[in-house]
Amino acid sequence: MAAPAHVPVLLDRVVALLAPALERDGSILVDATLGLGGHSEAVLSRFPATRVVGIDRDPDALALAGERLAPFGERFTGVHAVYDELRDVLAGLGLASVDAVLFDLGVSSMQLDVRERGFAYAEDAPLDMRMDGTSGPTAADVLNTYDVDDLTRVLREYGEERFARKIAAAVVRERSREPFTRSGRLVELLYAEIPAPARRTGGHPAKRTFQALRMEVNDELAVLRRAIPAAIAAIGVGGRVVVESYHSLEDRLVKQAFTAATRLDVPEDLPFVPPGHEPALRLVTRGAEKAGPDEISHNPRAASVRLRAIERLSEGAAA
Repeated sequence: MAAPAHVPVLLDRVVALLAPALERDGSILVDATLGLGGHSEAVLSRFPATRVVGIDRDPDALALAGERLAPFGERFTGVHAVYDELRDVLAGLGLASVDAVLFDLGVSSMQLDVRERGFAYAEDAPLDMRMDGTSGPTAADVLNTYDVDDLTRVLREYGEERFARKIAAAVVRERSREPFTRSGRLVELLYAEIPAPARRTGGHPAKRTFQALRMEVNDELAVLRRAIPAAIAAIGVGGRVVVESYHSLEDRLVKQAFTAATRLDVPEDLPFVPPGHEPALRLVTRGAEKAGPDEISHNPRAASVRLRAIERLSEGAAA
């Protein structure tokens, strides 16, 4: 299998945010969304005493990343798992804590570039969209079994699609004639249902629906809701969690989890913080950092990125 092109978003900035946690000997990074291993390769090259545990639910991505990172030998360990299984992964490796956890959320270049996976709307392909193609319902299953209300909810919440109910009704109508199996037919339906003025703005008219189906098939928000607190709990003192999000709902979950972890455990009107009540964690980034115009011009995927980081200052309630 030829390795698809892969350009990690904000690579230098991500490595810089991880650096303070990884500069000591024996440090461990969990790359919770390994993909093709671009971030892990940069870390292993930059920090020669660091070990990386790479997690991915996609066996194909694990295989390709494993080949890419083979020169680093035992410093890299690949694990087939979903990233909300972080606690179990670390327990299985005998690790009580780690120094950093990185999430680069959303669909990977590998999944977009391999036509048969069905993630891309530019080519006709089977409607699969599973990040782990070995188990679970496909996008075709969602389209062919959800009722109008459930389809509307998925398209509206995950795709922020203005014409969610119109599209959902059309899908239910058309599947009664013939079940959906391939992306090309879905794209044709979307062109027919989305009014022409709306099709001329906001990118490809299928973008929002395909994103929504992918997030539903892979249960991405529920997985993330469990994974971020697990990552925060996994880091030791001086450890960092760094997250790249590409969807407003993802970024909102990350922001909420980071805010909760750094909140003062004292009444708001107290004029000072009593010893022992300082937050166990601090925000490293001010708000969400974004990519600059130069990076976006070279890597369009960077246009929607939101980057946040948090650091553990002491053992505490969020541990």
